[in-house]
Amino acid sequence: MAQQETEESSPGPLVTRHDDAGVTTLTMTDPRSINALSEAMLQALQSRLDEIAGDSTVRAVILRGAGDHFCAGHNLKEMTAARSDEDGGFQYFQDLFATCSRMMQRIVTLPQPVIAEVSGIATAAGCQLVATCDLAVASQDARFATSGVNIGLFCSTPMVALSRNVARKHAMEMLLLGEFIAAERAADMGMVNRVVPLVELAETSRAMARTIADKSPAAVKIGKGAFYQQAQMSLSDAYAHAGRVMAGNMMARDAEAGIGAFINKSAMPEWTGE
Repeated sequence: MAQQETEESSPGPLVTRHDDAGVTTLTMTDPRSINALSEAMLQALQSRLDEIAGDSTVRAVILRGAGDHFCAGHNLKEMTAARSDEDGGFQYFQDLFATCSRMMQRIVTLPQPVIAEVSGIATAAGCQLVATCDLAVASQDARFATSGVNIGLFCSTPMVALSRNVARKHAMEMLLLGEFIAAERAADMGMVNRVVPLVELAETSRAMARTIADKSPAAVKIGKGAFYQQAQMSLSDAYAHAGRVMAGNMMARDAEAGIGAFINKSAMPEWTGE
């Protein structure tokens, strides 16, 4: 596929999209705010993700931040301005966190896997964003924190994604201490898959995305959905559900063709996504 570059309309490209042979890169482009998750940024991300969900040409997604850092979380200046509302901003805060939660859940329900490409800092809701993505690659200089507790605002919504990525005591350590942890520590805890030198970051995330893009899109879509569904079930229900999903997957044309090629020791087929 020819490369394609598209941008958000005025007042500025908060999220850009770059397509290349089945791999789509989304870049948050507000480095002045450290790519903060303002209302506009959340809406731009939601819009891009919704576009991608219905685009069968996209096999894998990379999410990155422009500039030296990934994402600093919510825009605190924007949030503080809402305190002038009649209710002190309560309804605004509820709506903002609901909007953010919808966007995070869109990543989880997206048919295509999403890889976070992290350099610099990922704090609070920015750390939540990394934890929400299916995979994460970080540069050696990357640092992570759920630091809201340091300013009197416990990272309760980031806690949801964090606690589903790392062990309970690791999550509580980050949430209660509010300290930065290094990329290697994040990898040891299970929040990051790979840590590489900064000069190798883009190449590593793209190689990972390219590997996924070369798989059957039907199998990847089925598998990603089943992974998150079974994770919420009891052991017996999870096995029953996974069995039904795998039986359905066996009926797919890609599975029939791929298994046939493996048995016959022939080249893997061109995947149809069916």
